[in-house]
Amino acid sequence: MTARFSAVGIVAADMGKSLAFYRRLGLDIPAEADGEPHVEYEVGGGVRILWDTVEVARSIDPDYRPSAGGGVGMAFACADAADVDRVYADLVGAGYTGDKEPWDAFWGQRYAVVVDPDGNHVDLFAPLPGAAT
Repeated sequence: MTARFSAVGIVAADMGKSLAFYRRLGLDIPAEADGEPHVEYEVGGGVRILWDTVEVARSIDPDYRPSAGGGVGMAFACADAADVDRVYADLVGAGYTGDKEPWDAFWGQRYAVVVDPDGNHVDLFAPLPGAAT
């Protein structure tokens, strides 16, 4: 048997704040999920993002402590280089923390990094015009 990647998990200090951030990135998560202790969202191909409250994490592991190392990292593809700038500006304008302002990366992508409410880094990227993808 071979293990198959299935999900990314986030432990949310505040479920509503965490889900609001990801809604702003375009995930269609119902508002009533804000009050749930566990939320799942399929991003495609059977891969899901899972959110659990700290209480759920501690019900599984009573010694659970949030990571000091920044948790998980995710990346969201944008339509084009200008869209990276627009999405980054939208998130920062809404009060989320920008970690790296958009720049043209040497590997041929427009890239930026924002931080979700739980301290996880979320990359935004799109191929630069003329760059090999």
